[in-house]
Amino acid sequence: MIYYLSQWLLEQAQGTPWAEHLSPLRVFRYITTRTAGAALTALLLSLWLGPRVIRWLKRVKFGQDYEDRAAATGELPARVLSKRGVPTMGGILIIGVLQFSALLWTQWNAMVLLTLLSVAVLCGLGFYDDYAKIAKQNAGGAAEAVKLVVQFALAFFVGVYLWQSPVVSYLVDPVKGQLVDKQSLVTTFVAPFYKYPLEIGALAGLLLVAATIVGSSNAVNLTDGLDGLAIGCTLIVSVVFLFLTYFAGNARVAGYLQIPYVPGAGELTVICAALIGAGLGFLWFNCHPAQVFMGDTGSLPLGGALGLVAVLIHQPLLLLLAGGVFVAEAVSVLAQRGWFKYTRRRYGEGRRLFRMAPLHHHFEKMGWYESQVTTRFYILCLLCAVVALATLKLR
Repeated sequence: MIYYLSQWLLEQAQGTPWAEHLSPLRVFRYITTRTAGAALTALLLSLWLGPRVIRWLKRVKFGQDYEDRAAATGELPARVLSKRGVPTMGGILIIGVLQFSALLWTQWNAMVLLTLLSVAVLCGLGFYDDYAKIAKQNAGGAAEAVKLVVQFALAFFVGVYLWQSPVVSYLVDPVKGQLVDKQSLVTTFVAPFYKYPLEIGALAGLLLVAATIVGSSNAVNLTDGLDGLAIGCTLIVSVVFLFLTYFAGNARVAGYLQIPYVPGAGELTVICAALIGAGLGFLWFNCHPAQVFMGDTGSLPLGGALGLVAVLIHQPLLLLLAGGVFVAEAVSVLAQRGWFKYTRRRYGEGRRLFRMAPLHHHFEKMGWYESQVTTRFYILCLLCAVVALATLKLR
């Protein structure tokens, strides 16, 4: 909105004595200015609204009045504080601030609106799941089948829309700076450490889009089990995609790095900045000991947003590298379930690969303090982020 308001004022002032005085408004044409504005707006709003949202969640009793799955076993020797009674659904704060800041600072286009719509749908799904947990007062929540159906339906809608829409990307001649080839966002992707985009069929492309969005959404959700863990890792991965979306949206930089140029992708940089600002503000209240949890209301849409942004710039596989911690958490759950079912069928008794899944609970049961697990996972996430960015040149 600020972009459109500033341009309208400049047009109205053209040819009048006001034109010179309003000329500084041209600064809002620059993505870098609006990126900084979105981050700062989201951060300040989160810090201001945070205490108010926490008080409201407590007043309406949207709290976790039951022990989480890890603590229920009584095998956490290093956990100092119980999470019982801490309000959940704090994702309302993150997503509300993210949506407002993005709409305020972006130059609206199809990719921006598609991302914000997807975030809103997944936030609604997460709210439903969190409300089910509160109503039942256990960690069960909504049925897995219901969540997966909604997630896949949204992902395939996004995939079909991108397949049929005029939103495309181009290869840029690094010498002449000319656009030399037009590509579909669905049937083309970039592999880490490989210079040239790879073409796949429409069906394979739709499956890759769905797997990226649904997988990322659930991986962040599984990581959300310790104070500050999910939001901190999300912030680190968001910084990676802040750079990647800026590179993809700038033809000159895209040509130099030999990555696909996606017109309009620079506006996704503003969304990433808004996510970072909102996430930092939320982390202020979510760090150990947490005053509020994001719940599925926050984790599902945040993961989905990262997955969709990766799809929109042809980098779903790079998300696997940047979000290595999320991948490890998701794989630990799948491996644990698969191995338990296999051994129960084979030997009549289910066996475990980890002391508990997701992976962060495994280390808790080994005696690591919660803050130790979180900090060490941050370090691993930073390393994954560095490797992901390094792949832009190591090809």
